Amino acid sequence: MFQSVVRVVAHTTLALAVAAGVTSHAAESPSTPSPSSLQPKGSLVIIGGALRDDNDAVWTRIVQLAGGKNARIAVFASASASPERAGNYLIERLDQHGAKAFFVPVAERLDGSDVRAAAEDPALVEAVRSAGGAYFSGGDQARITNALRRPDGSNTQLLDALWDMYRRGGVIAGSSAGAAIMSATMFGHPRSVLGTLQHGVADGRQITRGLGFIGDDVFIDQHLLVRGRFARMLPAMLAKGYNIGLGIDENTAMVVGPKRDVEVLGYRGALLVDLSNAATRDGTFNLSNGRLSYLDNGDRFNLDSKVFTPAPEKVRGKLDANKPYWRGPLFSADILGNGTVVDLMSKLVDSDQPDAIGLSLDSPNADRPDLGFEFKLGRVNETVGYQSAYSEAYSVYNVRLDIRPIVVQRPLYQYR
Repeated sequence: MFQSVVRVVAHTTLALAVAAGVTSHAAESPSTPSPSSLQPKGSLVIIGGALRDDNDAVWTRIVQLAGGKNARIAVFASASASPERAGNYLIERLDQHGAKAFFVPVAERLDGSDVRAAAEDPALVEAVRSAGGAYFSGGDQARITNALRRPDGSNTQLLDALWDMYRRGGVIAGSSAGAAIMSATMFGHPRSVLGTLQHGVADGRQITRGLGFIGDDVFIDQHLLVRGRFARMLPAMLAKGYNIGLGIDENTAMVVGPKRDVEVLGYRGALLVDLSNAATRDGTFNLSNGRLSYLDNGDRFNLDSKVFTPAPEKVRGKLDANKPYWRGPLFSADILGNGTVVDLMSKLVDSDQPDAIGLSLDSPNADRPDLGFEFKLGRVNETVGYQSAYSEAYSVYNVRLDIRPIVVQRPLYQYR
């Protein structure tokens, strides 16, 4: 479709080198597009951070979605504190998997670059618009939005070019900060996870505007299981009226297609938070009747129909509630620990218990040492679990979530 090739090479000076013969695509981007033409035909690859060099499944999928061998992928290291180093690393990884990636010198931390001028540069704008995909590095997500939006909040020409590429059928991938920008609301300068439950979020401070590639109805968070961040999603979602939230763990991706099918790909999995029927009380954070689901590698979920499809190796591994493996009470003193919530969910659907309890408590030196929270995970009629045919990996759908504030007695313990 695009005859001319524009390649921006990341030298040590990160100069922009544009090959001659770039053609205009004004005819393909009418000034007043029809509503149907605004529906993206492309895909998103939303990575939870810390994507390893050897995660071939994710790197390869990005290149495939960008057009396959020799696909041109624009690399944005805008979020990084060292854009040149991050950009070169990502170009190498993508090129190793068959792409022809190029650096986009639009970053606040990039020496010798005028970020405002670069974001409006016609040659660079055309290079991104005609590419097969884009990749956003990790770092500080505010640096991405600051670079791609004008001071008045409007889109730069480069951000419009990204949207044109995505609507045409290209892929937009992002890791960590590059994942956070995918929703219309993202975390800005959040408190700790427990502090977010204790104090809530303020618009423009703890939460702020993202780029919204996934749409206005889905909230995205990253580093989710490693850092126990599923709990901080809840106040943010409630503050902005989101019913659906997706949190992706490290070295793992969610691939979102044009029909809003989500596929989990990589090392671990993703948590789906559904607050469609949840209720809250005024005052200290208190939630009832939420839903949590854990999508493992290979699982799928449609954002419109809300239908889950387990990975092929799990289809025959539906758990039988009459044949539980785990017996006895299920409890954790640190529900926000690395992977703890998924561990409890997995045991719950394969146990003789109706519910599992997890606590979250703060340090004695914190500003609210007396305020903690009880997380209650419960089985309901819609709860279903699957186990892999060749490992202990679980998929868990529709577990009820209730969260109540608790008074923490101090001292919490004494020596014998």
